Amino acid sequence: MTLSIPEQLHKEMAVHTEIKWSDIARQAFEKKVTELHWMDKVLEKSTLTEKDAEEIGHKIKRELRKRFQ
Repeated sequence: MTLSIPEQLHKEMAVHTEIKWSDIARQAFEKKVTELHWMDKVLEKSTLTEKDAEEIGHKIKRELRKRFQ
């Protein structure tokens, strides 16, 4: 697998040669896959439609705007 990262980030990573960056990436991938499995389990039992989820999201954002204005 090949990853593209910004040049500046690569320079900063190169300073820390003691770090196994491939291990860091693997751990991040594993964490994300675990989160996706959990989300899939939650969603398979959900009766919400995508439209319902969007409406809930808009209501939450609207209330947060009110709170922080």
